[in-house]
Amino acid sequence: MLKKTILGPVTRGCACGTLRGNEREGCFEFLGVPFAHAGRFEYAVPDEGWEGLLDATRPGLACPQNRGWHEHLENPTRRFYKKEYREGSEFRYGEDCLNLNIFTPKDAENCPVVLYFYGGGFDSGINSEDPFDGEALAKHGIVSVFANYRVGPLGYLTHEEIRAKTGRDGNFGLDDQLTALRWVRAHIADFGGDPGNITLLGQSAGAISIQYLCLNPANAGLFRRAAMMSGAGLFPRFALPRRAEDTQAYWLEYIEAAGCRSLDELREAPLDTLFDAVERMHEKRKDGIYHTMPVIDGLLIPAPVDELYRSPLPLDYLVGFTNADMYAPLMAHIGLRFARETGAYVYYFDLDAPGDDNAAFHSSDLRYMFGTLAGSWRPYGARDYEASAQITACLANFARSGDPNGPGLPLWRPAGKNSARVLRIAPRGTAMGRANYGKLIRNMLTKGDPKA
Repeated sequence: MLKKTILGPVTRGCACGTLRGNEREGCFEFLGVPFAHAGRFEYAVPDEGWEGLLDATRPGLACPQNRGWHEHLENPTRRFYKKEYREGSEFRYGEDCLNLNIFTPKDAENCPVVLYFYGGGFDSGINSEDPFDGEALAKHGIVSVFANYRVGPLGYLTHEEIRAKTGRDGNFGLDDQLTALRWVRAHIADFGGDPGNITLLGQSAGAISIQYLCLNPANAGLFRRAAMMSGAGLFPRFALPRRAEDTQAYWLEYIEAAGCRSLDELREAPLDTLFDAVERMHEKRKDGIYHTMPVIDGLLIPAPVDELYRSPLPLDYLVGFTNADMYAPLMAHIGLRFARETGAYVYYFDLDAPGDDNAAFHSSDLRYMFGTLAGSWRPYGARDYEASAQITACLANFARSGDPNGPGLPLWRPAGKNSARVLRIAPRGTAMGRANYGKLIRNMLTKGDPKA
């Protein structure tokens, strides 16, 4: 668990009110800052202020999620990630969970902004998990924001009554992300950030979410850059959202599994009931992942993604994948294809995590990116810390200008139409090279999902 030294409180006034955060050695942090409120199965209403002094010295509520209710039933992969990123942390769950953790340089003024969306397969994730800390980026002059968004049934249930009432259906979690982005644009200047220079950063489901946001012309101008870790280019064959109306039958079955007779009854049911029903659905069906994710709603995802995919927003892009990613060779292939089409910068994370034989497992690059290696149980060495310093600096440069290159850093060239060269982060150093597809295939076949 990452240990933080708190020097004392710091008070900040903003358009929403006054809040008290923490002063640390290399940054100020303001935790659990509300950006919106939402009822169950309702769309978020932006939070424009609070009365009195807001205590922003500890993380806010996390979205209720199945692993918080049925941890004993989790598969080895989930237990692995608990040890990796949650061990020793205490999380408070509640439905009023739409909050931000904001980290700023102490002298922040018009700084570039990185807004991060976590992964977790759209059914889990918390913005205060151990890797997610902004002090390393603050030392590079970056304001970073980590957003909570709704997941699982609270984030992605669909129902005809929702469509009839609101004219849209599903995508509560994706709407939360967009609402967080709009709050950041409106208020981050009060924290020393530049609302005109926002980079969206996400990993896995967070990266896929950003890809969806990058395919909607209505989002033009809301952010300047996009960085996607282990989730870029997953179209047109993978992560294809279904039409909202085609997922409603699944959720009707879910309501029945919860012992409810209507959506209104489900709105009032205890959280235990919701997550017991998740387990019943897991026992009955194996296609839950295809329903608990964003859908084509005609608004946030306005059309089939394999149609939108050809015209992404004209942004600066950065993408990456690891040597033992989920479906590693496919992740590499589709990420590189997207990069060639957009001129993105691509990294191949080929530095195995020490301490077990899971190689560079899916999400292993998170601690390197945010400079939080010291919080892990793993025996990271000098090369790991060097690589972390390099990739954090590259992210900061990218957020500042769209170009990750800088003094003292390995040369990083963007993808070309006919080039397969990427920035390879490897045991012997960081340099332009190529992904080793033989290794990616072997890892996919022999490593599979990481195991404790």
